[in-house]
Amino acid sequence: MQSELEIQAVIGFTGKIIQGLVLHPDNEHILYPLGSTIVVRHIITRQQTFLRGHDNQISVITVSRSGDYVASGQKTYMGFQADIIIWDFKDRSMIHRLKLHKVLIQSLSFSFNELYLASLGGIDDKNMLIIWDIKAGKALYGTPNRDPVNQVQFYNQSDEKMIAVLNTGVQILTIDKQNKKIQSVDVNFGNVKRTFNCVAIDKNDKFCYCGTKTGDVFEIQMDMAIYKRLAPVKKLFSQGVNCLGLLQNGDIIVGAGDGMIAKVSFQTMQIVASSELLGGVTSISFTNDQTHFFTGTVQSNIYWLDTEKLIPELRNTCHYERINDVAFPHNYSDVFATSSLNDIRVWNAKNRQELLRIQVPNLECWAVAFMNDGKSIVSGWSDGKIRTFLPQSGRLLYVINDAHIHGCTSLTCTSDCQRIISGGSEGEVRVWEIGKQTQVMKSSMKEHRGRVWSIQVRRNNEQAVSASADGSCIIWDLKSFTRVMCLFESTLFKMVLYHPEESQLLTTGSDRKITYWETFDGQAIRMLDGSEEGEVNALAITKEGEHFVSGGEDKEVKLWGYDEGICYFKGQGHSGTITRITISPDQKTIISVGAEGAIFIWKMPESVINSKAQQELPTVQNVKKQNDIQQQQQQQSQQQSIPKDAQSQKSNQIAKSVKSGTKQSKK
Repeated sequence: MQSELEIQAVIGFTGKIIQGLVLHPDNEHILYPLGSTIVVRHIITRQQTFLRGHDNQISVITVSRSGDYVASGQKTYMGFQADIIIWDFKDRSMIHRLKLHKVLIQSLSFSFNELYLASLGGIDDKNMLIIWDIKAGKALYGTPNRDPVNQVQFYNQSDEKMIAVLNTGVQILTIDKQNKKIQSVDVNFGNVKRTFNCVAIDKNDKFCYCGTKTGDVFEIQMDMAIYKRLAPVKKLFSQGVNCLGLLQNGDIIVGAGDGMIAKVSFQTMQIVASSELLGGVTSISFTNDQTHFFTGTVQSNIYWLDTEKLIPELRNTCHYERINDVAFPHNYSDVFATSSLNDIRVWNAKNRQELLRIQVPNLECWAVAFMNDGKSIVSGWSDGKIRTFLPQSGRLLYVINDAHIHGCTSLTCTSDCQRIISGGSEGEVRVWEIGKQTQVMKSSMKEHRGRVWSIQVRRNNEQAVSASADGSCIIWDLKSFTRVMCLFESTLFKMVLYHPEESQLLTTGSDRKITYWETFDGQAIRMLDGSEEGEVNALAITKEGEHFVSGGEDKEVKLWGYDEGICYFKGQGHSGTITRITISPDQKTIISVGAEGAIFIWKMPESVINSKAQQELPTVQNVKKQNDIQQQQQQQSQQQSIPKDAQSQKSNQIAKSVKSGTKQSKK
């Protein structure tokens, strides 16, 4: 039986989801989706808990007015049902799993008294609107819509009225309980035509405000179903209005697609205050007293702002694009580095805070590694250059220009910190000698015909192995710079590892197999089915070599027994392909990074740690026993050596006396 890997912490925030960042009504927790997991984080202590039940990327999240319920919906594949889950926030447990929609859940909204939940499907679901009974978990009413609907929102004072934001207009919906129908009234916009994105309703249900892709905000009188005013008066918001929030005095907080967050006056409909944030604004969530609010952006940044002057304070950051590589320093588990589009980031592994960001605009970092002495971070980039940075300041130390033609795809460093071995997208493997002020190419070995995905060096720095997309792994001699051995398989190799004893190799690739190889003769010893669905991209092995971890397109982290070849633990949480996995030097955590920009920190199972400890204890005892035995043998040999010396002295005396006797007889 496969057990479940425990998530210790996550670093990341899916900022592209509209209103995906929610401040809980208790003013102590924030909720946000990360892949297929909902993260509940305490604001002060930063302690994280997780709501896990979705099998694909979460598309929408909402919290009820009292905070007792949390509802989330997901995306899924064409033709399949998309789940809605209602959670109990106090127990962090699932109450209902609702299945009627297909492909995508577009929007969710709790009613005023928390009796109903409104859910909205996507275009493939005919824009189906369904009203659910929260206690029973059953569907009560449903209606499709011809036009695409972007959002549905219950009134603040009614359980029977809603507003639906369509692409081409706005509808006021009323639940007709007698006829079991949902009746709709279109809002009259006259000759004005817009594409509407979002809605915010005031506390008295008199007015609502709708944001558009054009960049303006419409004020609608809800009882008359007619629009009254437009804002802002002079200047439109660039790249459209993504989200809206209303203050108690009627002022409107607007989040725009270009990263602007602005406050629009209720009376004059003009911008009173504004700030620029990194990435388009997608979420606005107020505190209970409405003096401050959290906001999330497309670039996975979380800000804390005051409602008066809108001064932003950055609270949380993460990668917003695919993460390509992750690395720990040699024998140091408190810090690790990740590489992605435009930047390298160094993280504190304990509190998950970003310590350093090294940015190189318009380029992608494909590989990152620490020198063994910890004095530099080596990285390979899409422009073919190898850049090395100082780990504390992030200052550029040196650049190897034109290291590879179409990008440096993998690299590793020798343990003496004097050489870098790099691989390129054209298949070349190059060895660079690093001096104090010079970087010289010692050799360029061109035998691969495809991209080099992975390179590993032996502990004695005399050999290295490279895995390529051409279906070959080559073991190189780093003294003569020639090929020692070549391993062939009908697959695109993605990863190669030395077993800690260095007598075997572990490879994986697009054929979904994990293969054991003998380094002596290059023969395949064993093949395991690493995945049932997609290719396996990443491998990492423990120091003792008793367990290894794999991950790939099936979005699962798997912990295997090396000798048994059995998967003992499985971890689910990623919503994108897992690109790299590493194990911390202290062997207590597993870190996996994915194409969705998430960093998952998994707790190494105690059974694995205990098995290591049990193996280490007898070895210590054996060492003591061996020392005792050696001491006893030395004492015995010393005791035996005393009579031997005495016998030799006696024999010498006898020999002398014999010689003297013979001399006297001759005389």
